[in-house]
Amino acid sequence: MFSNIKRKYALTDQGVVNTKKGAAWTVIVNLITMGGAGILYMLMLELMGTLNEGKELPSALVYIGIVILFIILSLITHLQQYRNTYGVVYREIRDVRIGIAERMRRLPLGYFGKRDLADLTETIMGDVNRMEHVWSHVLGYLYGSYISTAIIAVMLAVMDWRLMLACLWGVPVAFLLLFGSRRLSKKKAEITKKSAISVADGMQETFENIREIRATNQEERFVSELDRKIDQLEKDMLKGELTAGIFVNTASVIMRLGVATTILSGAGLILSGNVDFMTLFMFLLVITRVYAPFDQSLALIAEVFMSYVSANRLMEIYDTPIAEGTAEFHPTSHDITFENVRFAYEDEPVLNGISFTAKEGEVTALVGPSGSGKSTCAKVAARLWDITGGTIRVGDVDIMSVDPEVLLGDYSMVFQDVVLFDDTVMENIRLGRHGATDEEVLEAAKAANCDEFVEKLPDGYATPIGENGAKLSGGERQRISIARALLKNAPIILLDEATASLDVENETRVQGALSRLLADKTVLVIAHRMRTVSAADKVVVLEEGKVVEEGAPSELMKKENGRFRHMVELQTVGSQWRIR
Repeated sequence: MFSNIKRKYALTDQGVVNTKKGAAWTVIVNLITMGGAGILYMLMLELMGTLNEGKELPSALVYIGIVILFIILSLITHLQQYRNTYGVVYREIRDVRIGIAERMRRLPLGYFGKRDLADLTETIMGDVNRMEHVWSHVLGYLYGSYISTAIIAVMLAVMDWRLMLACLWGVPVAFLLLFGSRRLSKKKAEITKKSAISVADGMQETFENIREIRATNQEERFVSELDRKIDQLEKDMLKGELTAGIFVNTASVIMRLGVATTILSGAGLILSGNVDFMTLFMFLLVITRVYAPFDQSLALIAEVFMSYVSANRLMEIYDTPIAEGTAEFHPTSHDITFENVRFAYEDEPVLNGISFTAKEGEVTALVGPSGSGKSTCAKVAARLWDITGGTIRVGDVDIMSVDPEVLLGDYSMVFQDVVLFDDTVMENIRLGRHGATDEEVLEAAKAANCDEFVEKLPDGYATPIGENGAKLSGGERQRISIARALLKNAPIILLDEATASLDVENETRVQGALSRLLADKTVLVIAHRMRTVSAADKVVVLEEGKVVEEGAPSELMKKENGRFRHMVELQTVGSQWRIR
């Protein structure tokens, strides 16, 4: 029974253990609760013996003691059931979320390129919340009810198998009806989940692009579209709950028909002399309790079916292979060598057998038209994405053999799109090296020319800068990014045209900071402007995922029909454009 629930309900190993414990204590609780009917049955036997045969009733103290013992056992077992269903799950759910976050931390970045942020957020928050309720309120209770009802059925069959069938026939029929509706319930859950993700995606899109929406006077269109998505989610939820409610209530009615069939069958058996009144009385007592374990189960069974969608989404994260490797990384040098490297995004080839070497102590520039594979080269060089063919080496070490987190310890990245956190300037720079002292942070900030703008802030380096550095200019944000890289002082630098979107004054300051960062490092630059390339030691020209030219800028300029020379000439002509 428990062999396949781990994957079916996205449980951890501890979650399976918790479910077994919860089911065991549910069985004990149900059997002890059924014992209350046994106490009443014993009392009725004594009373009937007194009336029919003149026997003396036992002392009232005996029954008082039995009742007190029953109450004590009931309290103890109910407390244990609560601890081993709700209590352990509520403690474990923290570890489940941390485990999912840890798993996602080790996934290759290519995975996140296939999933949008709203979808992932819905998985971590919405899907885990749904599964939490199933783990705590349903699984142990449901499986325990199956087992305890089977035990009770055997005990009742010993007393009279005919009345047992009359009493319990509705239970398997009710569950067969519900399980028959499982496919429909799952389909409705999938539709509802898609609508929920659509709403989350729409809200995120609206918040992220609020300036562009207002600038183009599109508020009404975006709000009406968001209203439509919310209305659709509401309709899908109502349809799903209505469908589940119809099946659940029908199953409950069918199960409760066992009361009528027990009375009718018992009356017939008494009239025919095959059953005595006390046996029928016992079954009537049992009926008052035997359906109780399934009352909540029937109400929640539809939730179990709908949870399959959430469980599958969680298992998709667990099933995605993580980026693994050794924790040792000691290359003989920091030359980066591409050997026939291939990479495909899903089924679309991006790199088609690229080979070149970026040497330590030199600046290697990657140039080429949009879509040629420049950014992809930088990402696979740091194993942010895993290549599909060929080899990338740092010194004598194949980077695919190294744990990505260990590998990235030797990399610093400065990109045009800087990501900052809603924290102080000091802490944003300290992200470059965890545990760095304030003095080390300030030294890196000074080298990156941050002092000039930080001293104008209300609290200096202790000033919060807002979400993604909203309170800073583009140049100021870029200098914080460079300060991070300086603080880390990694031997390999990946640079994505960090000054392309800056004004002349800020560009000069950022270039001064970059000159300190790049000294004696292995530098791989993604270049868009040819004046950046002129200072490079080597240029690698990419086109359609292949290397078409490489060499020093001065050498490539000598080729009359060379691709690099052609790109330089085009930018020279473009720079002469004027507004007339």
